[in-house]
Amino acid sequence: MSQLALARLLQLASPALPVGAYTYSQGLEWAVESGVIRNETDAGRWIADLLRHGIGCYEAPMLSALLQAWRTSQIDAVFTLNAEFLASRESAELRAETVQMGFSLRRLLRDLRDDGLSRLADTLDAAPEVAFPTVWTALAAAWKIEQDAAVTAYLWSWAENQVMAALKAVPLGQAAGQRLLAQLAVHIPTVAVDAQKMPKTAWSNFTPGFAIACARHETQYSRLFRS
Repeated sequence: MSQLALARLLQLASPALPVGAYTYSQGLEWAVESGVIRNETDAGRWIADLLRHGIGCYEAPMLSALLQAWRTSQIDAVFTLNAEFLASRESAELRAETVQMGFSLRRLLRDLRDDGLSRLADTLDAAPEVAFPTVWTALAAAWKIEQDAAVTAYLWSWAENQVMAALKAVPLGQAAGQRLLAQLAVHIPTVAVDAQKMPKTAWSNFTPGFAIACARHETQYSRLFRS
């Protein structure tokens, strides 16, 4: 990977990306409220299980397929995958999350004032709703980021956001957060490789506990997060 592509990848994976990811916990806040997550160990188990059995078995392989579709200019395939991802969101909050983040990142395409991205922005504007992974992979493909690195960075960004949510909701200290990230980092490369090899017939987001947590969060009385 070129140094510029690496820098662009760091930009895409940065918490500073203005899409509002920090406002979402994806059900983790309800897991804390209900007592499922009470400490560092519980948080690590929850996030690691979702990494392997949730995002690793559906969102990550979807990301890989989207990257390939963008690189080969298969726009119909991109929007088919986009529709499938939107339909896969188990709760209203999860769907609203990916649509809002997708909208914000699509708007950033214009705000970057890069003429090389204008055609890409026009393509994305043709869809009434775009999921966050759809726009994220569009930028990754445009910036010529290698697929393995892109999937790994996307998983890292997701894991980091989950850990930050745990730090606020449990709450946990900064050192605990770094221990959790170090543990998750061990698993992320394997999950990324497996996701890229996974045939579509094997994709699955069957995580009932996660879906229940996300749905229960919608009626949670006191909340810090939007999901």
